[in-house]
Amino acid sequence: MLVDSHCHLDYSEFKDLPEVIANAKAAGVDYILSVATQLSEVPQIAECIEKFPGIFGSVGVHPEYTDVHELPTIHALLNILRTPGFVAIGEVGLDMSYADAPPLSVQEEFFRVHIEAAREAEVPVIVHTREAEDETMAILEDEFKKGSFKGLIHCFTGTEKLVDFAIEHGFYISVSGIITFGKKAEDLRNVVKKIPLERLLVETDAPFLAPTPMRGKRNEPAFTKYTAEKLAEIKGITFDKIAKITTDNFFTLFSKAER
Repeated sequence: MLVDSHCHLDYSEFKDLPEVIANAKAAGVDYILSVATQLSEVPQIAECIEKFPGIFGSVGVHPEYTDVHELPTIHALLNILRTPGFVAIGEVGLDMSYADAPPLSVQEEFFRVHIEAAREAEVPVIVHTREAEDETMAILEDEFKKGSFKGLIHCFTGTEKLVDFAIEHGFYISVSGIITFGKKAEDLRNVVKKIPLERLLVETDAPFLAPTPMRGKRNEPAFTKYTAEKLAEIKGITFDKIAKITTDNFFTLFSKAER
């Protein structure tokens, strides 16, 4: 059994969603978390949860959309979390990787509102961070002073410093198909090797980032197995063991998800 802890089933790339879900089940991916990047995606995610067993959802605004999206209220986020199957806040965070990124101050405002909602609802916040690692840690550190909350660093491509910070604060870390890429990902694999097994999850971020040997194709939850296989190799343990550990970790972190 595997869990794809982060993908986007509502995206237009998945017009063949029943087949995509069937492929996932055939590959042993029994559970999938479909993550929102805008609040407008919530109805489609809710419909997917209703139609297909083993699907969960989250609610949040990706940093890329923070300059075109109205700042959600904590009440609005909490209200959506009452929808059956919604188990997390996010994805949200900081992304300064592209030239026309929204102002950091705007991204931060969204980030903090989402963290407060996650804290109040006692669900994890799914954190997106790209080229803003220090700024992300600074905001998280400040928010921890206001009260504890659970979280996940998704699609990890960061440094040992971020790993140490995440572990110290009780966060989990999810790795994607990027760990299967060639020599350019060797540094990442060396960092992943040091992450404790009890804090690791696997994801696809589908329809993006298809792992080797599916590079160039549309990514889908069934391909979680390739990332899990590479993670098992990195950790020097069996595939079955990595599957069990990452699945158990998912349900420990996302405690409102029904197994």
